[in-house]
Amino acid sequence: MKLYHPDQMPLTPYLFYTGKGGVGKTTIASATAVQLANKGKRVILVSTDPASNLQDVFETELSNKARPIVKIPNLKVANFNPDQAVDDYKERVIGPYRDILPSEAIDNMEEQLSGSCTLEVAQFNEFAFFLSDPTVRAENDYIIFDTAPTGHTLRMLELPSAWTSYFDENTTGTSCMGQLSGLTEEQERYELALKVLNNPKMTTLFMVTRPQGAAIAEANRSLHELSEIGIQNHQLIINGLLENANDEVAETYRSLQIKALDNLSDRLQAIDHYYVPLRPYNVTGVNKLKIFLEVEQDQLPHHFADEIPEFPPFERLIDDLIEQKRQIIFTMGKGGVGKTSVAVEIAHALSDRGQNVRLATTDPADHLHLYLNETKGIKVEHIDEKEELRKYSEETLAKSREFMDEDQLDYVKEDLKSPCTQEIAVFKAFAKIVDQANENETIVIDTAPTGHTILLLDSSRAYSQEIERSSGDIDPATQKLLPRIQSDETEVVMVTLAEATPYYETHRLAQDLDRANINHHWWLINQSMLGTGTQDLILGARAYNELEWIKKIDQESNGNYVVLDWNPEFKSIN
Repeated sequence: MKLYHPDQMPLTPYLFYTGKGGVGKTTIASATAVQLANKGKRVILVSTDPASNLQDVFETELSNKARPIVKIPNLKVANFNPDQAVDDYKERVIGPYRDILPSEAIDNMEEQLSGSCTLEVAQFNEFAFFLSDPTVRAENDYIIFDTAPTGHTLRMLELPSAWTSYFDENTTGTSCMGQLSGLTEEQERYELALKVLNNPKMTTLFMVTRPQGAAIAEANRSLHELSEIGIQNHQLIINGLLENANDEVAETYRSLQIKALDNLSDRLQAIDHYYVPLRPYNVTGVNKLKIFLEVEQDQLPHHFADEIPEFPPFERLIDDLIEQKRQIIFTMGKGGVGKTSVAVEIAHALSDRGQNVRLATTDPADHLHLYLNETKGIKVEHIDEKEELRKYSEETLAKSREFMDEDQLDYVKEDLKSPCTQEIAVFKAFAKIVDQANENETIVIDTAPTGHTILLLDSSRAYSQEIERSSGDIDPATQKLLPRIQSDETEVVMVTLAEATPYYETHRLAQDLDRANINHHWWLINQSMLGTGTQDLILGARAYNELEWIKKIDQESNGNYVVLDWNPEFKSIN
């Protein structure tokens, strides 16, 4: 296994970095962009992640328009803003008709574009632009994509094929397709984007993983699914490998990493794979990005904690959830902070206190199945996207047949073929899971990474409108969803790490939850290395760096936080 040095590798013009949340995609994509730019290459770095933290990494306000980075000549960075992408897309669709159609028609178009799919269409429109625009290609040597966590990314990468298949099969036009009404004229762009993605001379997809079980399982699954949608040029980067161990904690940490790497599939082992060493510092700011991929690291001071402070224990959170009679508990946070492991810990703790508990996930990557053998006495369920899509399509067609003829049904059938339909079907399933919570049962929900989850919750009314438009009615579970989430029976446990990027992401999450009127009293700092007392050069320095962020969290949460120490015995999903 070789060190990852992009400036010494043959690279294609388009580079994608994907993987499970928290594996370091943004850091590696950013450091790659900085290193290539410093070698005189013209580089543009684009984030397609709704929960992107590029603005934290570069300490610069960013937008969906490529912006030069002052300290790095030759580098421009663009960061998709979901709200701006939607506004821009809506205006492209509606703008040409403002002076032509009556106001009633414009109002109807705006209502159609308030549905759940508009965001995904708008984001893909931005994504396809950077893949297909000849000017972008001509003005840059490399176009680098920092993508969303794998489950969402795979769906986005499938979209070119999904949209073009929809266009090929659509014989009745898109008049019934609300959010898709502006896509027909974009067909050529999407077809070109698909060709670029599937051309191994143009595109390389780097799967980034940590030397941890769940992240490697995700990489194994992703390689198979990416091959199925025609993307063949893959390489693997193992991020955060501890090269040497200086004490017992570090030896345990490294042995777990080596054991996890033994689970690389034969297909993953067959492709080129590289590693990036675990660094003693958090990567924020251009100066850290410049040295991150260098073999010879600057001699940074390695501090160690003189003593281990006592932090609020996990049991304090469980006591409050029971005392406040919370029946719907979400774990939310940036990808990779350990939401799934925390959801399982909360479910077990509540069950041990005599609560009836149901454990569920809304994450499209769905790692909850890894715990199925460890949840005796707890009901476990997850959303099967394909099955929910099948059921939703059958139900919609059955209802439509009651009052439509075959010609009218053709429109409904084509509507159901659109990539947006799966989003609606999954949302209905999510609403049904929440609806199961009652006085005799607590439901703990492991959610998708922050950006995707907030969009899910914040768009409840939009989903309801879309369901009503496409199937004619809204089921009771969907009607009750938002009021229940905003009631006192719901609590969001914000899961974070004692590091810069997770802290800032959780801070933004708290602001989003405030705007959505959703309870979020607790911060949970997961996998703290400080409590281990390690004096290893790398792990000890990382543990010391936690103190700054724990103090910030203490202050921001008004003391409502708890800490879970790094535990080698617990099956981590980080």
